[in-house]
Amino acid sequence: MKILKKTGKGLLILLLLVNLIILVSGRTYIYFGIVNTYFKGRSGPDIDEYRIFHNREIKAGTFLPIPNGKDYNKQLLDTSYFDKYKTIAYLVIKNDSVRYERYWDNYNENSLTNSFSMAKSFVGILIGCALQDGYIKSLDQPVGDFLPEFKTGENAKLHIRHLLTMSSGINFDENYVSPFAYPAAAYYGNDIRKLTMTYKVTEEPGKFFKYLSGNTELLGLILEKSTGKKLADYMGERIWRPMGAKNSAFWSLDHENGMEKAYCCFNSNARDFSRFGLLYLHNGSFNGKQLVPEEYVKQAMQPAPLLNKGGKVYTGYGYQWWLMDYKGHHISCCRGILGQYIIVIPDKNMVIVRLGHKRDKVQVDDNPIDIFIYIDKALESF
Repeated sequence: MKILKKTGKGLLILLLLVNLIILVSGRTYIYFGIVNTYFKGRSGPDIDEYRIFHNREIKAGTFLPIPNGKDYNKQLLDTSYFDKYKTIAYLVIKNDSVRYERYWDNYNENSLTNSFSMAKSFVGILIGCALQDGYIKSLDQPVGDFLPEFKTGENAKLHIRHLLTMSSGINFDENYVSPFAYPAAAYYGNDIRKLTMTYKVTEEPGKFFKYLSGNTELLGLILEKSTGKKLADYMGERIWRPMGAKNSAFWSLDHENGMEKAYCCFNSNARDFSRFGLLYLHNGSFNGKQLVPEEYVKQAMQPAPLLNKGGKVYTGYGYQWWLMDYKGHHISCCRGILGQYIIVIPDKNMVIVRLGHKRDKVQVDDNPIDIFIYIDKALESF
C-alpha cells in the first residue's frame, strides 16, 4: 500500500513538472497533441486526422478519368504481406491505365487520407511551376529575396536550390520522438511561420544532405510570397484542376485561415495521388499539356550533387523526391512517414500508389524495406 502511494505521488509530481515545463516553455500545442494521440490510444499521428485541423480546400475542376486497362484487377496478387503494415490502398498504373486496385478496412477510391511527407514532393512540383510562371528567377536565387529573415549573416548564403535538395544547413531538429522538436511543434502548433523563422543557417549550405521538414515549409513560404497566393490556391490553379482530379483535396493549416503545413498534410485519395506520379512520369506533361517545365522535372528526378553524413556521395534525393536504383530501374518516389508512397518507374511506364497506417522502421539505403515489396509485386505482375 505504501509503495502504491509513493508511486502515485511520484507520478503526480512528474505530471506537475511536465505541465510546468509546457507552460513555461509556451509549448501548449503539446496538450493538443496528447489529446489527439495518447488519449486515443496512439503514440503518433493518424492518416485520418485532417478533421482535427483547419484546412484549405483545393477544389476539383473538370474530371479527367484515368482509364482501367483491359486486364483491370484480373491479376490475383498475393497481398498478404500488405496486411502486416495495415495497407488501405494499393494501385498500379501501367501505360496510363489502371491495372490493379484494391482497398482495405472500408476505405475506397474517394477516401481522403493524409499524404504526410509526400506533400514535400508536391511543393517541389510547385517550385517548378513558379519558375515557369516567372515568380522565381532561378533555383540559385537567394531566399532573402523573399524572406527578410534570410537577408543577412549566414542566412544570406541560403538559396532556393539548397532547400529543394535538403542541403540548407539550417539547424532544424528533425526528431520524431521529442514533443519539443520541429516536427511535433509544426504539426500540432498554431503558428508555423513564426516557428520556422526561429531556426537559422548554422552549416555551409549546398554540401551535405540532411532531411529537414522545415526546408519544405520555407519553400511554401517562398511560394506564398512570390506568387501572392495561398499555397493550396496555387496548387489548385496550376496542378490539381489541370490534372483533372476527381475529388477536392484539403491542405491542413496551422490555424483558421492560416498557413499550409507545406511539409506534410495534403489530404487526398489513391487515384488522385497517382496523378502526381503520372505528371512526373511524363516529364511534367499531363493530358498533353506541359504543366511543369520538362527540364526541371528531369533535374528533379536526378541526384543532387551532395555528400551524406559520412562524407560519401549521396544519390538518394533530387528536388524533394526520393531516388533509388533497384533491379536495373531508376525509380523516383514520394514518401510519407506512415508508408504513403507514390512510386514512378519510367522504363516500365509505371506508377504505384500505396497508402496505409504503418511502414517498416528498418531501412536499406534510406528506403523503408516495405517499399521494395510494393515495387516487386507490381514488377512481377505487370
